[in-house]
This record gives sequence, structure tokens and C-alpha cells, in this order.
Amino acid sequence: MEVTRLLSRTTTATSRASSSARCLRQHHRNYSHRSLSLISSPTSQLPILYNSRPTLHRPQQQQQRSFSLSHHRAKGLQPDSADPSPPQTEPNASGSSHSPAAAQLSESEYHEIADEYLDRLVYAAEELSESSESGIDVEYSAGVLTIIHPMQGSYVVNKQPPNKQIWLSSPVSGPKRYDWVVAGDAGQHEKEGSVMADDAEAAGDDGAGGRWVYLRDGSSLSELLRREIGVVISTDRGEGGDT
Repeated sequence: MEVTRLLSRTTTATSRASSSARCLRQHHRNYSHRSLSLISSPTSQLPILYNSRPTLHRPQQQQQRSFSLSHHRAKGLQPDSADPSPPQTEPNASGSSHSPAAAQLSESEYHEIADEYLDRLVYAAEELSESSESGIDVEYSAGVLTIIHPMQGSYVVNKQPPNKQIWLSSPVSGPKRYDWVVAGDAGQHEKEGSVMADDAEAAGDDGAGGRWVYLRDGSSLSELLRREIGVVISTDRGEGGDT
């Protein structure tokens, strides 16, 4: 009986050991199969690992506004403006605060005064050209007088009927427009602390005190030509004028 119990216990232990071995072998086979499946499976079936770190977005930089700083300059009255006007606060060339005003001329009066003045100017320029050795040349055609000075350059004087003016182009003082100013408005007799130099200056351009005046500063055309090129216009109506 004792032997029989020992054999039974041995058989049971052997059976349990065999069962444990079978379980271990089965577990090993399952583990090996899973490992081979993971190794042989395509990479597309592998789990995708995402970067869990949050993406930092930089704030957009504010666009800087570009400002165009342009200095606007008001266009002042130029010598070639359509209607030149004299200054209101500064004294004119005669030293007087009186601003000369252009005379109201009819068309026929304008042509008569302007033609007579140009005739005298041409006569005076030709006399200067003949008497001077500086080589001054004078050309007069179609109402346009050109005086070519070897040192200064070319002066052009011509009538401008639409404005009832005489225009001058000077290489020294630039372009200017002259209006006819009668004796009472010329302002030439109001020089402070001085007396008129001679009767010719008092007589003006017509012998009666009228002058071709640049209204912006009160200067006269005859005085500018005398100062810049030495042309002296006679007020005698018998010279260079109507005979």
C-alpha cells in the first residue's frame, strides 16, 4: 500500500511537471511568434509617434508704416508769371514805399508808346555799337530787338501786345516784364534825401515822366539797360523817334 501511494505521488508530480513544461513551451512559442510578427510587419503598420511638443507660432511683426515727408513749397511769383504784381510791404527800387501801377492803355495807345520806345532803343543801341570798340552787335527784325554784348551775352527786347507789356530777356538779371507807368505813379520823384540827377531821368521814357517799369520792384527798363550794357536812351523825340 505504501508503495502504491508513492507511485501515485510520483506520477502526479511527473504529470504536473510535464504540464508546466508544456505551458512554458507554449508561452515561448507565442512570444516568439509575436516577436517575429512585429519584425516582419511593414513599417506602415507600426504606430506613428507624434511629437507631443507644442508648436510655437511667432507673432507676425507689425508692418511699419512708411511716411513720406514731402516739404510743400508754395510757388512764388516768378518773372515769367502771367500777371506780375509788385510787393506790398517792401520799398521799390526808387526807395519809396509807393507801389507803381500799370496805366490803363487802349490797344492803339499801347502800340504807339511801345513802338516809339523801341525806335529810340534801337537808335541808342546802334549808336553805342558804332561808337564803342567792345564789339556790341545790334539786330532788329519783326519787332524783336537783339543786343549782343561780347562780355554779357544776348539781350532780347520785344513787345507783348496781349499783356500790353515789353518783355526783356537779360543774361544778367533774367527775364522781366515791363508795364507802362505814367508820371504820377512812377514813384521816381520820391527818393529820400536826394534830388533827381538830371532832367533826362525826370523826363522818363517819353519826355513826360512815363516809364516802362518792372512792377515787382519799381525798376525801369531804361535804367537796367544803361546799367548792364551802357545803352542810354534819349528822350528827344527827334532822335530815333518820329521826325
